[in-house]
Formats: sequence, structure tokens, C-alpha cells
Amino acid sequence: MSEMKKQWEETTLAKSLAKSGERRESFRATSTPTERLYTPEDFTGDYEEKLGYPGQFPFTRGVQPTMYRGRFWTMRQYAGFATAEESNNRYKYLLEQGQTGLSIAFDLPTQIGYDSDDPMSTGEVGKVGVAIDSLADMEILFKDIPLDKVSASMTINAPASVLLAFYIAAAEKQGVPANLLKGTIQNDILKEYAARGTYIFPPAPSMRLITNIFEFCSREVPKWNTISISGYHIREAGSTAAQEVAFTLADGIAYVEAALQAGMDVDDFAGRLSFFFNAHNNLLEEVAKYRAARRLWAKIMRDRFHAKKERSMMLRFHTQTGGSTLTAQQPDNNIVRVAIQTLAAVMGGTQSLHTNSRDEALALPTEDSVRIALRTQQIVAYESGVADTIDPLAGSYYVESMTDEIERIATEYIQKIDDMGGAVKAIEQGYIQREIADSSYNYQKSMEAGEQVVVGVNKFQIEEPPAKGLLRVEATVADHQIAKLHKMKEGRDNVIVKQRLEALRAAAATDVNLMPLILDCARVYATEGEICNELRAVFGEYRPVEVL
Repeated sequence: MSEMKKQWEETTLAKSLAKSGERRESFRATSTPTERLYTPEDFTGDYEEKLGYPGQFPFTRGVQPTMYRGRFWTMRQYAGFATAEESNNRYKYLLEQGQTGLSIAFDLPTQIGYDSDDPMSTGEVGKVGVAIDSLADMEILFKDIPLDKVSASMTINAPASVLLAFYIAAAEKQGVPANLLKGTIQNDILKEYAARGTYIFPPAPSMRLITNIFEFCSREVPKWNTISISGYHIREAGSTAAQEVAFTLADGIAYVEAALQAGMDVDDFAGRLSFFFNAHNNLLEEVAKYRAARRLWAKIMRDRFHAKKERSMMLRFHTQTGGSTLTAQQPDNNIVRVAIQTLAAVMGGTQSLHTNSRDEALALPTEDSVRIALRTQQIVAYESGVADTIDPLAGSYYVESMTDEIERIATEYIQKIDDMGGAVKAIEQGYIQREIADSSYNYQKSMEAGEQVVVGVNKFQIEEPPAKGLLRVEATVADHQIAKLHKMKEGRDNVIVKQRLEALRAAAATDVNLMPLILDCARVYATEGEICNELRAVFGEYRPVEVL
């Protein structure tokens, strides 16, 4: 400690504390205690080694040399509900309002590989996203939306290969070749086992499908981001910011290793890896989190995997504001929360952003709510000034110290996971799940004790009438979707569908790349459920480990 800081503590600070104290005994971000004051002593190390310059290793300050001075982040709104027809209308509305990329929400049956007429789908068709049973639905979903002009992000994991095949086939119907398509599939199965739950197959065949996509897209769809390695759902399940970085990058390491074991060269696929992070309310911790993640991933790719291309070392990421931070109480307060989270994502250097709507703790968002959420991004972009300079919080003693601390904690977690044999083994042993559950429990305890204030929930409550004007998905949506599915099946060539499904099942029992066969099935209107059932017959289904 410097002499000046010591003198300040013993005189000015001591008098103030004796007179009035502080609000509470300890202050914390989610990952570490927050000190009273940060000074130059808290920034250690060489500037060029730890921070460098935007667009250069270690990318702490951003992956592009000009960041938002060149162009803004891609503004997306995660959207999809009911049928393809209704979601198509919502997408057109959002594009008219200034959205610059589409982000597709699928309903639960689609996420776990069931058709709308499957008994497992009862009560869930179109409820939390759009129902997509086949290429026919995908064609409707993007009707009059030119797929060579927009990028689409699809939040789909276990059946990602199938939905990507539908998308490629729909583009072909528009006359758009696969090599022009831009977008992302989430395709991150490991976080499903650890935090979210929309898995189908066991880890080994799931990893095979992921590396099949890497290999296929490197040849056929070179502009496509083949995976969005997701910390978002890890954070939604209750992790700290440092755990979000650690477990996400550990999953990333597992995917890179799987691709290398499949015979791929790291620089052939690493440049198309992307990441997906959460944005919570502790603005400065979130900024530090993104900066730490970029720096740590760059080191991992260079030092562990010996990547040669700079693009292979860049952690490019999409951000979504924190769904778990939204409250059903006083939902208009969520507009403020989302604005803070938007600032965190932008000042942290995101490449793409979705802002949640104020009513999402209650229902799917209305058009008015979606528009406010999109306008939040636009106001930050055009009016706040935070996008006018690169990495505006660099040099903040607190932010730099927190960046270092999050990197340190994440590195320790990754080492523990390596010692267990990697992310797949750590998930199979329940380690990652337990760590997330413990953090979630500790947060809940602090909230119930009043140590963590959530405005409108455990402080500043008011009497409120029931919410009005919420979006409701009618039960008749399922009837309409099922009727449409049956009509499509009657009109297709069922002989060739059967042949291609049988060819897929036979191939699944070998080690060939399955993407071309899945695409062959998609082109003749085989359904998602039919395709996934062929794979289930060979791969089996995953049963989760019990975590106590």
C-alpha cells in the first residue's frame, strides 16, 4: 500500500467511518468482494501484454480495430411464437423498425426433436417459440425475407443439424446458394446437459453431430458461425460472472478438442466459432467479464491449441440481456434494467445484441414491448456516446482489477475441469451442475435476507393490479399446425422420404459425416421428428446425472 493511501485511510476515511459508517459491512459483485477504493496499485502488468490494441492479440480491448466507429453491433430481437406465418409477420415488423439481424426462438417440441403431432408435444406447440416441423414451415418462416441479405441466429442445440438443413434448403428454394448464407446456430449441447435441459442424444453422438457441422460448413457454408458456445444459460441457471466465463470456455475447449480428434485443422474451423454471453445488472463487473473472456480465450487458442491465424484467437460474441433479472412485479422497471445491461454489453464490446422486453417475466412480449427493447439499443447506439470510442472503460482501476480477477478465477476453474478429464467428464460427474446450483442457492439466500436488493421484489413493493394486454398463444395454434403438417405429409413423395430416412439411419451407424444425409432428408420434406427418430434409434437418448 502506498504511503498516500495509508495516510488517507488513517485520517480522512477513518473520520468518515467513525461518524457515519457505510451502508453495509461488505460489498460484492457476483464473483468477488468489491473493495472500497481502487488505485493505480490495482493495475499490475504490462499494458501491451495485458490490454494491447483493438483487433490485436490478446483482444482485451476488442476484436475489431475500429469497433463501433466502423459499424454498430448487429441489433437482434429474439422472436418466434405460434406458427411460421405469425412469426414471419413479427420478423417483418422488426426489420421495418430497424432490426439488423433475425434471432429465431423455437418452441419446446422443436428444441427437443418432436413434431407438433407427437404426444410429447401436447400443450407446448408454439408456446415459447415458433413450431417448425419441416422445410415447409421454414419456407413460410422466411417468406419475402431474402436470406442472402439478412443474417439469422437460431437458438437450437440437440437438433441443430436438422434446423440448419431446413434453413439451407429454404435458401435453395429462394435461389440463394449455401456459400452466401450468414448466421449462427447455437449448437452447444454441453451447456444443455449442465444448465438448460433441451438435449436428445448422449454426449458422444451429440459431439459427433457438432463436429460434422463444423466440417460440412467449413466447405459448404463458409460464412456461417457453426456454434454459439453459450454462457447465457449457465448464468440464467445461477452462476457467477466468473463461472459463466470459466464453464463457457471449458465447453469451448471440449469442442475444439473434438474437432481436432475428428482430423480437422484448428485454423480451418476456429474462426467460425462464436460465443453467447449474458448481461446482468452489475454494469462494471459485466464489462470486466467480457474483457477477461476475450483475453483468456486468445491465450487458450494460441498457447494450448497453437492456432496461427489471428481470427482463430478472437472471441466474438452475441449478448442477451438477463432474462432471470426481469421481474413480474412492476414490470416497467425492467426497461431500466435492460438499458443498464445494454450499456454493459456495448461497453464490453459485443458483436451482436438482443434486448429483452419488459413483460417477459409474464409472457411472450407484445409488439409494443419489443419495440421499446429495440429502441433501447438504438438510443444507446445513436445518443449515449459510449459507442464513439473503443473500450471506453479501459484504464479504470476497478475495471482492470476486476478483469484480472475474473480471468484468474476462470483459469482456476478450467484447470480443475482439465484435471477431471475435460468438460464432458465434469458434466458427467455433476461438478459443473453443483457449482452452478451452489451459486444460485447463495444468491437466493442473500436476496431473502435482504442483502441483495431487487427493486419491487424485496424492497420498494407496491400494490399492483393483474397485468393486462399480455400476448397469449391460443390453443387453436396446435390444431392449425398439426393440420398443416398432415397435409404436407400427404402431398410429398413418401417413397423417397422413406428411402432417405433409411439411408440416414444406416449412415448413423457408421462414422461418415451425417450433414449431407440430413440435408437430403430435409429437401424432400422429411420432418424434424422423423429425422431425429432415426438418430434416436441408433444413438439412444440421454438420461441426466442426479445432482445433490
